[in-house]
Amino acid sequence: MKKYISKFHYLTQDLAERSHVQQVQTACESGANWVQYRCMSKPEDELIDEINEIAEICDDWGATLIITNHYDLIHRVDAQGVHIEDIDADLVTIRKIIGEDKTLGASATNPNELLKIQALAVVDYCGYGPFAHTDTKPNNYPLLGFEGYRKLEKQPVDIPVIAVGGIQLQDVDHLLQTGVYGVAVSGAINLALEPAAAVKEFYRKVY
Repeated sequence: MKKYISKFHYLTQDLAERSHVQQVQTACESGANWVQYRCMSKPEDELIDEINEIAEICDDWGATLIITNHYDLIHRVDAQGVHIEDIDADLVTIRKIIGEDKTLGASATNPNELLKIQALAVVDYCGYGPFAHTDTKPNNYPLLGFEGYRKLEKQPVDIPVIAVGGIQLQDVDHLLQTGVYGVAVSGAINLALEPAAAVKEFYRKVY
């Protein structure tokens, strides 16, 4: 079942001064049509109410809601899918759990991982990175830079690839020229002086 995948993925993050709900409200009002709820600071039993509150906002604005990692909650919340960050996750089993109608995204850090995910034929898109240094999701993976995405042109990739990791507004044009399907952005929006304006600027760049 072919799913709609946006070219612009907006991700929430844990911030002391602005809740995930506030972040999503601002993003949706500013034109974001794809929201990934990425909360790393709460236990699962506290996530459900917040996810459903965010789902109402997304429904009001016609945005797709994806939740990060917590696939076991997918049938208890009003979300359209899940994104799995664990590169060792059993994606085939996760697909069976969430069902065919939900969107399933996965993460990869190199061409071999990406092609392996694609070969499973259960994932709808792949987040590929990190492009540059990011404090949103600290990791030790090599930074891909523009050249890392250009290398995919020589690979038999037909799954939508979403560039992720430390992406700034000035990077978008060059990234899209490498052939990636779209970009995922978190800190460059959430930490901006004017997040609403940042959403609009990224959206215009991508579309």
